[in-house]
Amino acid sequence: MVESSRIAARGGLRADARRNRERVLVAARAVFAEHGIDAPMATVARRAGVGVATLYRHFPTRDALVQGAFAQQMETCVRALAEALAAPDPWQGFQQLVETVCALQREERGFPAAFVAAFPESTSEHARSRQRAERDFTTLVRRAQASGALRADFHPSDLAMVLLAHCALVTALPGDGAASRRLVAYLLQSFRADAANEPLPPPSALTLRSLPIAADDSRRQRVPRA
Repeated sequence: MVESSRIAARGGLRADARRNRERVLVAARAVFAEHGIDAPMATVARRAGVGVATLYRHFPTRDALVQGAFAQQMETCVRALAEALAAPDPWQGFQQLVETVCALQREERGFPAAFVAAFPESTSEHARSRQRAERDFTTLVRRAQASGALRADFHPSDLAMVLLAHCALVTALPGDGAASRRLVAYLLQSFRADAANEPLPPPSALTLRSLPIAADDSRRQRVPRA
């Protein structure tokens, strides 16, 4: 009876196992913010105050840990994209999507790298998820351009440049929310069709999957895997 009372409804985890899992997730976000998502799993376990074996019981691979640590943020991105597509005003949908993703970058310093790594091309399911997101964003861009609000020469790859530029700012000034919001506002204003006085150079070859983003410093040394 006592043992059954310790069983959690979610996933059948015991209360102490659920607490360990949550401590690992909190520790992972902190370690990834400080050292990047290549930080040793043992470092996460030490920060969480659990054994490495306990960590691996909950998260058998690094990808599983990264996805678990930032699951809520990824769900927010997916929901924001769906809401942007459903918005009656395509420009408002576009603007809210950019602001939402940049806010997540600002609030979770480990998220930019996780955003790129969370859907690796290792499985067909992940590949389909990435392709669907890219297709939906392209649809949103075309709708905003057709409405006359988004400049005609905006390219979907420009979102990658936005995320890279904003990541550099929040890495350098992690506590300066005002600077983050001001940069995003400047960028959004520059994307307006009424600001397009002269054509832009050709778009970059950047894509979301090729962003050279690290969690704390794009120039940091890679930390050896555990």
